[in-house]
Amino acid sequence: MTKTNLRKLQRAKRREHVASLPDAVRALVFSRPPAPVLDRIGDSAVIGLYHATASEAPTARYAQHFLEQGHRIALPRLLGAAGAMHFAGHTDPLGESDLEPGPHGLMQPAQDATDLVPDIVFMPLLAFDEAGGRLGQGGGYYDRWIAAHPDAVRIGLAWDAQKIDRVPMEPHDMPLHMVVTPTRVYEVQP
Repeated sequence: MTKTNLRKLQRAKRREHVASLPDAVRALVFSRPPAPVLDRIGDSAVIGLYHATASEAPTARYAQHFLEQGHRIALPRLLGAAGAMHFAGHTDPLGESDLEPGPHGLMQPAQDATDLVPDIVFMPLLAFDEAGGRLGQGGGYYDRWIAAHPDAVRIGLAWDAQKIDRVPMEPHDMPLHMVVTPTRVYEVQP
């Protein structure tokens, strides 16, 4: 199956899974990072998250948790049609007063937000496997950012239904170090 076809299938699967969850369950999941994740995060680490779409694993409560622990939070800021992505400061995860619409209809930090380079980056995905394979949306934004920042710890956030046997990987694809779902933490062995 091509990546394009797999993306289409996984988008539908993720939407259906999220739609089947009761509101109370969606409100409770991803409320606090699990211990294996917290063990990887140093006291002064900059935490990169993303502003979740309706079907992506939510990140606002993780952001609030890390802010309360004294970490700086950064969200992706897409830089137009060139396909570049940087991270910039985010200080209001629950009210979102510091965000503005960006390319592809995504909410991102306002233009006056300070650029930051995350030490830990939580990434959205369409599919993952136990070897750390990640299928993204296909724009290559995270691939290019990771290539420029290979030392950042890469953690995927996903619904359990997004796990597949094997994600097709290309030479430029870098595996995740960890994937967190509502029921499990997958730690990828080097």
